[in-house]
Amino acid sequence: MSYSKQIILAANQIIADRRAEAESISNVRHLKIISEIPNIPQYEAQLASTGADIVKAIAMGEDAEKFIKELSEVNLRIQDLIKAELKSHGYPEDYLKTPYTCKKCDDTGYVGGYICDCYSQLLEQLNKEVSLEALRKVSPAQQCNFKNFDLKYYSDEINPTYGVSTREMMGDILEYCRHYADDFNPKSNSILLSGATGLGKTHLSLAIANVVAEKGYYVVYGSAQNLFSELEREKFSSNNSGEAEARLMDCDLLIIDDLGSEFCTQFTVAELYNIINTRLNLLKPIIISTNLSNKEIEQKYTQRVLSRIIGSYTPLYFVGNDVRQIKSKED
Repeated sequence: MSYSKQIILAANQIIADRRAEAESISNVRHLKIISEIPNIPQYEAQLASTGADIVKAIAMGEDAEKFIKELSEVNLRIQDLIKAELKSHGYPEDYLKTPYTCKKCDDTGYVGGYICDCYSQLLEQLNKEVSLEALRKVSPAQQCNFKNFDLKYYSDEINPTYGVSTREMMGDILEYCRHYADDFNPKSNSILLSGATGLGKTHLSLAIANVVAEKGYYVVYGSAQNLFSELEREKFSSNNSGEAEARLMDCDLLIIDDLGSEFCTQFTVAELYNIINTRLNLLKPIIISTNLSNKEIEQKYTQRVLSRIIGSYTPLYFVGNDVRQIKSKED
């Protein structure tokens, strides 16, 4: 699963805040206890002494084994005395333990050099929140899901060209997209959604985006016009950070909506090829929706772009009459 720089920084800050809060609580509790129970400081001094002796004894090699065992037993007895003192004064036995949120990593995010489960879960949660928020800023994502993709707007009459009804064809596409979202992983295949305007390409791409983002994956969605405009502004700015391009390359799922609607230049053609080719090499999926035919894609973006798409994308061809027009007549 991929995470943006902002997600990682946010997660690190949350982990650091958790640790700082736990240690602050621990310090307050400790000050309170040593003022109420005079024996505690004495026991703690003894613990520190035995701990230091154990460290020194380790350097003694095999001869130190018996000595270390004895020191460890002393250490445990002192800890039991502290617990007894706390209990006798009405406190839990573990009252002086630092109350870390995660007991496995003590709010460091790592256990034995490996990422702790708590840190992984935090990254996934932040990914989900950021992806969903970004989707809702640039699209009507909340209104687009699989349940409200209504097949009644597609004819149930047999289409002589396809030998089946457009409703059946669109029903198959709906099921394919639903299963794709349910089974998504960062190595899922790429999809080309093509067909005339108003047939539900944007709706289903957003439905997929919602499900995938809910799982905690890093999803980037945008119209071709907005995505390429952002890349162009970054490319020719005095402070080219490369963050916009990195975001498109690093995300788990990239959705380019309405390819062909943008103003086409040498820059956009080169960037489209770079995005498609790079993510193809990295086995990272893209969903592209377009009103263009394969021939029009070749004419507008070169044969190289079309070749990459034909060779590696699952084509889903949308058919029927403009659903938006049908709905507008109902209102």
